[in-house]
Amino acid sequence: MKDRFIAALQQNNLAEMRKVPKADLHNHSTRGGNKRYIEKWCGTKIPDCPKFRDLHEMNQWNAINLKRLLPGRPGYEKRIEAAFEQAKMDGVHLLHMSVTIGEEALFDNSAEKLVYAIQDIHQRVAPEVIFIPEIAFLTYTPIDETSEKLDQFLELNYFKSMDIFGDEFAVPAFKKVFRKAKDKGLILKAHVGEFGTAELVRQAAEVLELDQIQHGIAAASSPQVMKWLSDQQIQLNICPTSNILLSRVENYQTHPIRILYDHGVRVTVNSDDMLIFDQSVSQEFFNLYHAGLFSAEELNEIREDAFAN
Repeated sequence: MKDRFIAALQQNNLAEMRKVPKADLHNHSTRGGNKRYIEKWCGTKIPDCPKFRDLHEMNQWNAINLKRLLPGRPGYEKRIEAAFEQAKMDGVHLLHMSVTIGEEALFDNSAEKLVYAIQDIHQRVAPEVIFIPEIAFLTYTPIDETSEKLDQFLELNYFKSMDIFGDEFAVPAFKKVFRKAKDKGLILKAHVGEFGTAELVRQAAEVLELDQIQHGIAAASSPQVMKWLSDQQIQLNICPTSNILLSRVENYQTHPIRILYDHGVRVTVNSDDMLIFDQSVSQEFFNLYHAGLFSAEELNEIREDAFAN
């Protein structure tokens, strides 16, 4: 597959690139699907998103342009379908995709019913995709409440990974919650270093004993933190277009993924919120290649490393 991947990059051949196995380790299920699939189902065009100043602007745009088109349980299930359709279409053989605590409200407040629905969609739409179900939660929910709700999901023995997002500076406080997930053998992740500092990346990773970090690009400002991440073999699951459209990075040419890579930090390339940013994993490899950040051989190394989880 190495030669096929390199040839697809060099020939700018997206169709061939989609035939090469890839991993997507940073995908939010209800926003991680194929845009054309949703447009066809809704019978309407979803506009291209602008460049946002922050997450608040993005969430407002999402509420106006996506959520209203996909209400209730039918809309939720259609978005999950779109995520599996996207993975299948783009040659994603390994998919880490998160569902957020609270979404079970659409399934009679039953985590079990939510899981059954996801299992059914996976098997019906893309059974060939190796799926790592991920449970996620927001920092804005009180720790004790989060811990109690997490128990309901962990009892199902379905989820294999856990993520936290929201206020990055609150992330290290959730140590008790992460211990539960660690005891269950889950892959531990956290959204940190997208808006926060390099030192916060290290603090969160150390306190929560993280295996992987979602984004983590702020670490590029500190050689000490990058060395620590490299020494600890903590992986950063990076989403280049997301970073640009959320005004964390100016453009692909200046994206810090190259700095991280050169300092020995393990990085992967991922999609994040496909319904909003509309850039697949395949397209992200092209974006980085055309920006001159990596050679085709280096990008293939990054592609292959993403499977070593």
